[in-house]
Formats: sequence, C-alpha cells, structure tokens
Amino acid sequence: MSIEIPEGLTELLQSFTVEVLRNQPADLLEFALQYFTALKESQSNDELHHSALRPAKAVNFIEEAMQIDSENGEDEEEDDDEEEFVAMDECAYFAVCAEAFNPDDDEEDKEPRITYPKTDEQRQRLQEACKDILLFKNLDPEQMSQVLDAMFEKLVESGDHIIDQDDDGDNFYVIESGTFDIFVKTDGTERPVGSYNNRGSFGELALMYNTPRAATIIATSVGALWCLDRLTFRRIIVKNNAKKRKMYEAFIETLPLLKSLEASERMKVVDVLSSKVYSDGEQIIAQGDMADCFYIVESGQVRITMKRSRSKKDLENGEVEIAVCSRGQYFGELALVTNKPRAASAYAVGSVKCLVMDVQAFERLLGPCMDIMKRNIANYEEQLVALFGSHVDIEDQNA
Repeated sequence: MSIEIPEGLTELLQSFTVEVLRNQPADLLEFALQYFTALKESQSNDELHHSALRPAKAVNFIEEAMQIDSENGEDEEEDDDEEEFVAMDECAYFAVCAEAFNPDDDEEDKEPRITYPKTDEQRQRLQEACKDILLFKNLDPEQMSQVLDAMFEKLVESGDHIIDQDDDGDNFYVIESGTFDIFVKTDGTERPVGSYNNRGSFGELALMYNTPRAATIIATSVGALWCLDRLTFRRIIVKNNAKKRKMYEAFIETLPLLKSLEASERMKVVDVLSSKVYSDGEQIIAQGDMADCFYIVESGQVRITMKRSRSKKDLENGEVEIAVCSRGQYFGELALVTNKPRAASAYAVGSVKCLVMDVQAFERLLGPCMDIMKRNIANYEEQLVALFGSHVDIEDQNA
C-alpha cells in the first residue's frame, strides 16, 4: 500500500523541527501549540508563511553554533559551564524560510566536486582536527576522503567575524586552533551564550535546513579553521545521515531486545548509533577492561571467550569460547548492567560490522531493556556451569 505525503507536510515539519532545535523548549506540547496557533494566525492575516511565537518563558537555547562539546571530546567538567548558556526569555516573532531538502534527490550529485590541493602537512593537520567531529563519524573512507579534499583552510585574527546572525549559511566550520565567542542578538541587544576553545565545529544547522545563521561567532585570538562548502556538506553529510537513519531504523525494528521500546525511543537509539568494522581475529573487547560501549552485530559473527581462571599460573589453559553472536545479537551489556569490568573477551570472526552505543547513551536510552539484559545474566551463568563443571559467578571472572 502506498501512502501519499500531503503537499506542504515536509516543509511544515522541517520548519517546526528547526524551531524546536533552536529553542529546546521544556514543554514541547505547549511550544507546538503556540507555534502552530501563531502560524495559523499569520496565514489568516496574510503575513509571512512561517512565523511562530516563542514561548514567554526561559528555554535552553542550543543553536547551530553550539554542537555539544561532550560529543566532540570536551572534558566533562566543561558541561557545568554550558548550563550558563540559558537564554531568551523574551517573547518574539521570527520567520523561518527553510526550503525542502530531499536527501534522495540526486541533482546535487551532478555538480562537479570541489577539491582544494593540500600539502601533506596540511592534510595531516586537517585529519587531526576532524577526527572527533560527530558529523563525520559515520562516513565511509571514500566519503571522508571527498570531505577532506573539499575543505579549505581559513586563517583568522582576533576580532574577525566568522559568521553573523541572520546571514545565509555558506560553510561548515571545523576548528583547528583558536578561541571563539558565540553571541545571540535579542531585542537589539547582543549577548554572549558560549565559546569554543581550540576544538569543535559549528555552522551545520543553517546548511541542513536552509535557515539563517542563528548566532554570531567572533574570533578572540589568532586561529585556523577548516571550511566545508554548503554544496559538499549537503551532498555528503546530510545524505549520508539520512541513509544511515533509514538503514538503522529498518534494522533495529527487527531486534527482539528493542521491542519493549516505543517507536520514538527507538528513533533516539538510531540517532546515537555509530558503526565500526573489525577484521578477522581482531579483538573487540578484552576481559578485565572497563566498559565503555554496547555492541549490536550488524553483519558477520563475534566470538565471545572467557579465561578459565583468574590465577596467572593457569593462563596456559587459554580462553574458552562461551558464545557466538551473529546478526541482530548484542554483547558488551553485562559490564554496563553490573558496573563491573568486562567479564569476557570478544573477537571478530571474519569481517564484522557492529553498531556501537557509548555508555552514556546506553544508560540514558536503554533503561526499559534492562530487565531483559539482567535475565540474560542467568543464561550466561548456566553456560559457564556447563563449560567449567561448577557454578561460576561471572561478575568475578574479570582477569
């Protein structure tokens, strides 16, 4: 059965989504009510098509310039500083002029690819600057190479305006060095809402949604930026993320573990998943290590092993295989559930691709699945009894 999308629905939802992202309202339903009420009134008055009313209360403002630092590898203690970036308790009308962007449209693929020649030293610096950028995490090697080819270096001086609020978006920026302050103008008054210190990226929201710049960013020191043009950003980054979402949505809907999650919760899981490929025999996790990630096998097989004894004199006995995980099965959850070191090791059998979720996302999103995971601990212990001939507490098997 085919479902026809009503005309204008895509643009309407895109506009609303942008305003949610820009305002981060505490009460989403109240925000939606005010948004669509104001939109309807503006249409009745033949005003701007996409006007909306911001709620007259304090909201967390996470605009395009502030990609969460924790996702870019910033120290956790800096999170406390970000709590100060609460802004905009004013009541104001604003226009959204987001045109629809269809990731399945191949028109932009026909445009010639942009390449800026670089020295080996420049490319090495660029790769170092981009290694922790969240938007690049799921690109395959060929796509990442195209992104690096298309980026160009921009040297800045203290006081330079990198982007100005309400301007059209032209580039996505990755910081190699330098410090930058973020300002937002409300009621004619410009106020600081954050800063960057020698790392991070900004400018993606205006490119993804065709919205004006949501903030002004000014250099406060000499520095260097790497810039990616709008066309390349949309052709590679936006399309890749859209394809990733569709692929992961279809995959995780088949996983019994996630059946207890609501559809909206599964979509949140999709947003935090990244993929990683392992070669034959490569160790994925090591017994005794601290837990950092949860794994779902997307393709291939993973061999789970455990050492026979904690005693060093018995290490010659080697490791015993206790399970093999194939597509759709998961591993690495035990240490996260019990807050213990890894109780077993995992190795790739042939070429393996896993979907990976970090510990913070695991704790935040998979709470409803914890009971299922805890029940599996009993199954693990039964397997160990069969293998070792006596009861084994897997929480103590951390060599």
